[in-house]
Amino acid sequence: MLAKRVIACLDVRDGRVVKGRSFRNLRDAGDPVALATRYCNEGIDELVLLDVSATLEERLATLAVIEALARTIDVPLTVGGGIRSTDDMARLLEAGADKVSVNTAALAQPELLAEGAERFGSQCVVLAIDTCWNEGREAIATHSAGIVRDLDPIEWAQRGAALGAGEILLTSIERDGGAQGFDCGLVTRMSAQVDIPVIASGGADAAESFADAFEAGADAALGASCFHFERLRVGEVKAVCAQRGIVVRI
Repeated sequence: MLAKRVIACLDVRDGRVVKGRSFRNLRDAGDPVALATRYCNEGIDELVLLDVSATLEERLATLAVIEALARTIDVPLTVGGGIRSTDDMARLLEAGADKVSVNTAALAQPELLAEGAERFGSQCVVLAIDTCWNEGREAIATHSAGIVRDLDPIEWAQRGAALGAGEILLTSIERDGGAQGFDCGLVTRMSAQVDIPVIASGGADAAESFADAFEAGADAALGASCFHFERLRVGEVKAVCAQRGIVVRI
């Protein structure tokens, strides 16, 4: 059985880690390299860096931050923000990313997923799906939750997987930063309907919420504010998961 992965997310704006709730009211959470170093020392399995203003500002994620992280960490790094072409993907990978995360651009040009998978391999291409409720139905949001699209998240994940995405980063916008636990119902349905790994994101609070997500079918679970503001330590999460019989890297 493959070990479940515990991931820390660094939402970066202007070179600093920020965090809010439901993608709004962002506040400073620290230096990305310092936080990444701490998480690596605590035993984090992977890191995700999302440049939260890159798409809105029509630019690529800041390469200097990626290069600084790559020089410091010894775990896989996924980077997202402002990707519009496979050349953009190449720049991020050359700067030190191991995988790239695509959201808005994939919806605008789904062929980007296939092109990225062909050029770099599916293992490098992560399809990020930010979910929200719209008129009583699950939908997808882009542009930092600024635009809502009437598209079923599971159907989009299935199409993304068929095009070549190697992983789904599934974020519940309503739960983001809210410390309510992951949307395990959606995680279960998504995991049952796609044959690629699903990363649960949005709502991590107690260590038990990670274990709940894994039992719901997630292959990995991602936390941000719970780690940044030291409500949780990585070792604490893994210890609780192990106590519940979940295979994690200790």
